[in-house]
Amino acid sequence: MPQTPPPDLSVTTVAEIVRVALAPVFLLSGISAFVNVLAARLSRIVDRSRQIEPQLLASRGPDHDRWVGDLKVLDRRMSLINWATALSVTSAVLTCLVVVLLFAANLIRTHLGTEIAWLFMASMLTIGAGFAVFLIETTIAARAVRIRSGLLQHKVDNEA
Repeated sequence: MPQTPPPDLSVTTVAEIVRVALAPVFLLSGISAFVNVLAARLSRIVDRSRQIEPQLLASRGPDHDRWVGDLKVLDRRMSLINWATALSVTSAVLTCLVVVLLFAANLIRTHLGTEIAWLFMASMLTIGAGFAVFLIETTIAARAVRIRSGLLQHKVDNEA
């Protein structure tokens, strides 16, 4: 049975592995910036829902219905942001596995190219799905911000 030679851990070899692993590491940086944006949006949604809750409880009639509608939109947006965050973090974990396997393949002198390729494709699919969910959330947010036509046509009574 032939023995495998010990892994080459020379500076040149390690530098080459680091060079190859650098692109996924930059990807991780981008994903973390995106997750930061998602967390900020979620925080604003939570703050807005906390502002609405007392107004909803104190309202009646059409105002009550409007506040309920606003909370439903915020709840939907929270759900979408949570999905986008989960997909993005999953992508980051898969990208970390790509980097680990790049090093492991060199250290244990095995061919993990197929596995690395599949993990990277899965990472790209999950971050792409996260971006798509984020697009849906921002579309819902933009629609919800539209100013009601009743407010645009509101006139002030000067005789009061």
